[in-house]
Amino acid sequence: MKNINVAMNGLGSVHKTLSGILKDKQLVLKEKYDIGFNVVMISDSSGVAVNNNGFNMVEVIAHKNSGGRVSGLSEYQDKSFLDILSDTNVDLVWEASPVDFDTGGEALEIARGALNRGISVVLANKGPVVKAHGELKALSNNSGAGFKYSATVCGGLPILNIGERDMIAGDVSEFSGVFNGTCNFILDVLKNGVAFDAAVKEAQNVGAAEADPSLDIDGWDTAFKLLIIANHVMNARITLDDISVKGIMSITPEMIRAEESQGNTIKLVASFDGSTYKVEPTVVAKDTFIGSCTGWEMGIEIHSDLYGIMYHKLYEKEPVPTAASMLRDAVNIFS
Repeated sequence: MKNINVAMNGLGSVHKTLSGILKDKQLVLKEKYDIGFNVVMISDSSGVAVNNNGFNMVEVIAHKNSGGRVSGLSEYQDKSFLDILSDTNVDLVWEASPVDFDTGGEALEIARGALNRGISVVLANKGPVVKAHGELKALSNNSGAGFKYSATVCGGLPILNIGERDMIAGDVSEFSGVFNGTCNFILDVLKNGVAFDAAVKEAQNVGAAEADPSLDIDGWDTAFKLLIIANHVMNARITLDDISVKGIMSITPEMIRAEESQGNTIKLVASFDGSTYKVEPTVVAKDTFIGSCTGWEMGIEIHSDLYGIMYHKLYEKEPVPTAASMLRDAVNIFS
């Protein structure tokens, strides 16, 4: 059996959930994929800890859930993540720390450093892919290290894998999708007459929207996902400057109810029409695929020359599918 030594950067909800999946699916991973994962490095905002024999992640997560931090563990080391990575036997970095879209943040530096050392990287963090997709792909190609990030786009929905693996020789002519579950939920709540601020608060209360939900409601999270899809699936080599972005702040309950009376709805839609990339609130018929994506659902409609029209949809309110996508990427690299 292949035993993969892993470094986890970030111990938020995604990596906590992933740790639980590793425990629950340990036998399946061994019997079906001949692989096991041994977490030897962990980090949060307080620092990094190392256990060359592997951490008991049940105990680590219990420590975190009780208010503890990595700096409070006996295995804590007063060094940077990259410095420790140089001295530790690590095959894979799982990166799910808070996103920095301005610079890519520490996550980008860790991805660069790991790939340069020939260590594979799996991201749930969109920042490095948005800021330096081409650079990181080149580093991966040069070192031979695996580099995957399917969890950065719609969590468990395997959009990137479908485009890369399952549409061989196909050319995408157009696509459109609902990529942000928080916005979709807010728009659904608005139609019931709830005020916009109250709808945002409700999304925060269920744990989906951040304390600062502006990236979601201003359309930027959707734009980041559109950018990643275009560059990964279509090799478009675009930047955010190539995407027209408009959020949902201007949408009112009255607007949604007026469209509902006509058999329509309003969705925050990301689209490529063959030449233009855009994110904007869009009136769509309720009986279309995009119109059918409700609440916490996300989906994409892809038109191509060889594979016809594809429809893919996912319901994701909790972090389980996103965490599972990180595991999926890792298994695909090493199996």
